[in-house]
Amino acid sequence: MIFGKIEYLNLLPFHVFMKRHIQASSAKMSMEYKKGVPATINRAFHARRVDAAFISSISAKKSKSVGLGIVAKKRVQSVIVIPSSKHKSDKASASSNVLANILGLEGEVLIGDNALRYSLQSNDYIDMAELWNKRKGLPFVFALLCYHKNKKYYKNIEREFLRKKVKIPYYILQNASKNASVAPQDILEYLELISYAIDIPAKKALKQFYKEAKRV
Repeated sequence: MIFGKIEYLNLLPFHVFMKRHIQASSAKMSMEYKKGVPATINRAFHARRVDAAFISSISAKKSKSVGLGIVAKKRVQSVIVIPSSKHKSDKASASSNVLANILGLEGEVLIGDNALRYSLQSNDYIDMAELWNKRKGLPFVFALLCYHKNKKYYKNIEREFLRKKVKIPYYILQNASKNASVAPQDILEYLELISYAIDIPAKKALKQFYKEAKRV
């Protein structure tokens, strides 16, 4: 089993959960990880080089998925546009580049930990999830947990992950802080902005996003 792993801070709780989950199951002997940025993992998933992954919502429309995703209810700080007269997409992104077009934003699209570091140091940016929420009154779904087969296994992951809040061990938080160059407290505050359940508002948001993506 090969799982596409995006090592952004927004998935840190899920990575902690999976480490525990695999250690407690027979999957630990067969689980392998393919690491990369969202755009890379999207391509690997659709080419069936990975069995499951969090796939950018714009690329996940026709894929099998469970009720897990990366959701920003309002602001998110890690998906931004730095205003400029010259537009520049983020090669690591998929959904965020489309979202910038939907929102009619000009500038440099920045996602992930790079965007989070920038937003923690400067106010010169537009938070795309926050702007989407102001205009649509909906959260924004950046990714969905998609799979090719073994639905029962991934539904179990969904159920167990959402059942209780994951506590991040201190040593893992410190290591993540060092790797991302983001202070531990900033990481914890950032994670409060992220939700993982694809609930009714999230489903409505996805439907609206797909509808508007056809127009750009």
